[in-house]
Amino acid sequence: MLRNLALAASAALFLPVAANAATAIITDGNVSLGVDKFGQLNVGGGVRDVVGQTTVGERWIDPDGVQYESTSHGCLCEGWGVAVNGTTAGYANNSTGTGGLTEISFDSDAKTAKVVSQINGTDVFVTHSFALAAETDNLYRVKVTIENKGTSGVTDVTYRRTMDWDTSPTPFSEYVTIQGTTTTTLLNRSSDNGFSSANPLANDVTDLAGCGLGDFTACGPSDHGAVFDFGFGDLAAGEAYSFDIYYGGAANKKDALAALGAVKAELYSFGWSRLDPDQNGFSDSGARTPTFIFAFSGVGGEVIVPEPGAVPLPAAGLMLIGGLGGLGAFGAFRKRKAA
Repeated sequence: MLRNLALAASAALFLPVAANAATAIITDGNVSLGVDKFGQLNVGGGVRDVVGQTTVGERWIDPDGVQYESTSHGCLCEGWGVAVNGTTAGYANNSTGTGGLTEISFDSDAKTAKVVSQINGTDVFVTHSFALAAETDNLYRVKVTIENKGTSGVTDVTYRRTMDWDTSPTPFSEYVTIQGTTTTTLLNRSSDNGFSSANPLANDVTDLAGCGLGDFTACGPSDHGAVFDFGFGDLAAGEAYSFDIYYGGAANKKDALAALGAVKAELYSFGWSRLDPDQNGFSDSGARTPTFIFAFSGVGGEVIVPEPGAVPLPAAGLMLIGGLGGLGAFGAFRKRKAA
């Protein structure tokens, strides 16, 4: 059920940056993202969240309009990178470093953003298109397209996305879950080290808090995050590869899993407050403790099925049935010739 009434006023508190200004805070009143110059998150100038943070990375907004920030406290460690040929990379992260990228375009309105970047020294272009997921108001979908516009092929295309979870109301002390690593065929490596460089050529995807390098559940509490490296193989001249990233939040674990099922996510990380060991959405004192979401589809994995009793979301049942019936087609459905 869309939370339109109380949240319309909350959405109005954001003043979206004008198109082509190279930063934007986008929101539908339920989730908001701060999109920076190259498509990395964390932008200043938002309203205060529940603990007073004004930098916007990834936020969930409760039914009363109270905002909960999850990535921008302290380290602005959210970003991405693409490497090709095993030697050349472009990457963007406001804390660990940005390099090897040229900004081609940045366009935004109150709810969407589209960022196009070029990997320096190559004809490889990366587009990040941010828009609310049609299936649920708990998630933003980021359509990522890596396109080779050159006349010769590139090899070993790798994409990394990394983030440091800092989840309100207890930033710097959260539980983290990562699931889907064993069934996601295009995943090269992952860990809870959200302080990793955004550069895919950096060898720093390490176990930060004793969580391990595969799937784990409710590791922590600690100050940690999630990083994922994907290998998309080679791109011939004129070819492109697309996949989706999801950012958002939900009141609790069951609602978060329902959101993932609605969009047919394959791989994910949750982050939530140390005050909520059972992830039911509230601390012992009754304070809200939302579950924040960072997920992927189109990366060769299996569709995540929500837990029994998860709160139904718009079209979730139909989307999930269609996703389960179409698993056999995942192998080649994303690669295409560019127009």
